[in-house]
Amino acid sequence: MVKAGAAMALMALSGVAGAAEITVSAAASLTNAFKEIGAAYEKEHAGDKVQFNFAASDPLVQQIAKGAPVDVFASADQDAMDKADGLKLLAAGTRKNFASNSLVLIAPQGGKAPVKSLVDVALAGVARVTIGNPASVPVGRYTKAALEQAKLWAAVEPKLILGSSVRQCLDYVARGEVDAGFVYATDAAIVKDKVTVVATVPTETPVTYPIAVIAAGPQAATGRKFADYVRSPAGQAVLARYGFGRP
Repeated sequence: MVKAGAAMALMALSGVAGAAEITVSAAASLTNAFKEIGAAYEKEHAGDKVQFNFAASDPLVQQIAKGAPVDVFASADQDAMDKADGLKLLAAGTRKNFASNSLVLIAPQGGKAPVKSLVDVALAGVARVTIGNPASVPVGRYTKAALEQAKLWAAVEPKLILGSSVRQCLDYVARGEVDAGFVYATDAAIVKDKVTVVATVPTETPVTYPIAVIAAGPQAATGRKFADYVRSPAGQAVLARYGFGRP
């Protein structure tokens, strides 16, 4: 009996020793879906823990470059991941696309500004429009390019309220602090009782999300398991429930 008990204790210790805690830095628009994916991953990988850091993609790259102990990075556009790649932060061969999204124009429900279509953001009656800061927020880059393509950027630029993330832009609109804003379709769906989707905005560059393992991450092996899980049928099913498309 003593030997059996000792064996069980060793097995338990082995299980704890094999467990890992990973840190995932992910774009703000992934907050809800990734929290659910993280919980599902933990259930399937006993002992492993997933900690998330959600923010705009470019600041996340800067944090990783400065030595933040991150194992996995998930970006809302290719530009931010390109920056991480250029800084030699990514583990070779781990960069993969895992989701897609679309850009939408939204307005506060019950808002008085005449926002019924994309061109309306240029109207005099539309005073404040929020977009992510194009210098650091992917949704802002997509928005600026779309407005330039529609020849609306010059008219809209003086009205802009820049957000530090797509979720900040969403909050501005949901609280009625601006007349309109540009976010992802998945963000608008979270507060559909507070915002109205006015239009889906065409983007010349598709809105795709890449994920990669960080080469210097303290738990690179477990990071690979999590990245694979995001792209697995189970992870894709969660993303689909939150409105994300296939990559």
